[in-house]
Amino acid sequence: QVQPVESGGGLVQAGGSLRLACTASGRTFSRLAMGWFRQAPGKEREFVAALTWSGSTTDYADSVKGRFTISRDNAKNTVYLQMNSLKPEDTAVYYCAGAPTWGREYVFWGQGTQVTVSS
Repeated sequence: QVQPVESGGGLVQAGGSLRLACTASGRTFSRLAMGWFRQAPGKEREFVAALTWSGSTTDYADSVKGRFTISRDNAKNTVYLQMNSLKPEDTAVYYCAGAPTWGREYVFWGQGTQVTVSS
C-alpha cells in the first residue's frame, strides 16, 4: 500500500513561487506513475501534471505549461511540483496521486495541501 503525503502549500503573492512535495510510503513508489491534481472551491478536480516512474516522460495541463515543473527523486520516495509565476487562478487544494503505470487510473491519493495565491 502506498500513502502519499503532500507538503509545501501556503499563501503566496501573484508572481511568486512555491514548491510542493509529495512523500509516499511503500516500496513500490519508484514503480508508480505520479501526478498532481488540484481542486478549486466550487470546481471539479483537474489534472495539473504527471510523470512516469523514471521521470523520462512528463505531461502538463495547458494552463500550467511553462510555469510548473514536475520531478521526482525515487531514492527519497518523493515527487515535486515547482510552481513559478503563480496566478490567483492557481488557488486550490493540490493533491498528489499514484498510478500503477502511465495511463492507468490513479489509485493512491494524498489528503491535499492548500495553495492560495493573492492578487
